[in-house]
Amino acid sequence: MKRAVLVCCAQGHLVYVEMMQVTINGESRGFSGPMSVDALLRALSLDPRKIAVERNREIVPRSIYETVLVGDGDKLEIVHFIGGGSNVEDKPLIIAGRKFTSRLITGTGKYKDYAQNAAAAAAAGVEMVTVAVRRVNISDPNQPMLVDFLDPKKYVYLPNTAGCYTADDALRTLRLAREAGGWDLVKLEVLGDQKTLYPEMQETLIAAKVLIKEGFQVMVYCSDDPIAARKLEDLGCAAIMPLAAPIGSGLGIQNPVNIRLIIEQCKVPVIVDAGVGTASDAAIAMELGCDGVLMNTAIAEAKDPIRMAVAMKHAVIAGREAYLAGRMPKKLYADPSSPVGGLI
Repeated sequence: MKRAVLVCCAQGHLVYVEMMQVTINGESRGFSGPMSVDALLRALSLDPRKIAVERNREIVPRSIYETVLVGDGDKLEIVHFIGGGSNVEDKPLIIAGRKFTSRLITGTGKYKDYAQNAAAAAAAGVEMVTVAVRRVNISDPNQPMLVDFLDPKKYVYLPNTAGCYTADDALRTLRLAREAGGWDLVKLEVLGDQKTLYPEMQETLIAAKVLIKEGFQVMVYCSDDPIAARKLEDLGCAAIMPLAAPIGSGLGIQNPVNIRLIIEQCKVPVIVDAGVGTASDAAIAMELGCDGVLMNTAIAEAKDPIRMAVAMKHAVIAGREAYLAGRMPKKLYADPSSPVGGLI
C-alpha cells in the first residue's frame, strides 16, 4: 500500500504527495515519487556521467535516465569505479614517541675508521645509530671518539648491550650509558651463546622488566618467537627486534613465517635486527611488513661500504613501497598478460 504525506506547495496550499520506498545499494530510502532515474540521482547529489545504474537487476542505459521511472518497491544498484590495490595504510615510524623518517638503523662497529662510519651513515640517510659502551682508553685519551664524527645532536644514539650475557651485565651497561649521555632510549640484547649470538630470552625478559621500571624506553633484540615477542610487548617494550639470522651471518630472513606472525600481533614497531647480508634481504624484511631494519656488518664489511649504504637505503624504501602496494598473488601456472582473444 502506497503512502502519502501532506506538504505545503509553492502557492501555500496543502497537498498530498505520494511517497515511495526504494532500496538503493541494500539500503531502504524514502522519496516523493514516482521520479525519473535522472531526478533520483540528482536528489542524491550524484553525477549521472560518473556512475552506472541497475534497476530491478536490469541495466539502465545512461541515454534513457530521464525517461525511466523509479517506483515504489524498486531495487537499485548504483556503482562507480574505485582504485584497486592494497588496503594497507602507511603510518610513520614512531618509537617511544619519536618520529623517524628513515626506516633504516645502522650500527657503528667493524668500519675501517670513524670517518668511514660517518660517511656510510650519511649515505644511508639514517637518523639513528646503535652505539656500544666501552671503557675509555685512559692510557691514550687523545684517541678519536665516535662523537667527534657522528654528532649526537644530528643522530639519535641508541646505546646497546652488545657482548652482555646476563641481565645484570646489561643493566649495568645501560645505566652507565644513561649517565654518560642522558639517553633513555636503549637497545637491549642479552646473548646466550658465543657461537650463534642468539638471545637468552629468560635473561632478556628479566632485564627488560627492570629497565622499563627504571624509566628506560627499551628496544629489544629477541628470537623470532611470536610468544616471546608478545611477552616483551606486554612488559612495555618500545620496539620488538627479532633476528633474521645469527648476528653478522648475512644469511638474510630465515624464518619469514614467524617474522610475519610477530608483525601481525604487535602494536609497537617491529624492526628486523641481525642477519641481513645485502639489499634484497632488507627489501624482503620490509615487504613482510616490518617497520624498519637494523644492520651493521652488511654495510661495514661490504667491499664498498658507502655504496652498500646507498643500496640499503633504497632497498628499505622499495620494500616498504612494495608492502604498501600489495603484491600480486602467487600462482602455480602461467597467466598471460595479453588477452588471447582475437589472435591472428
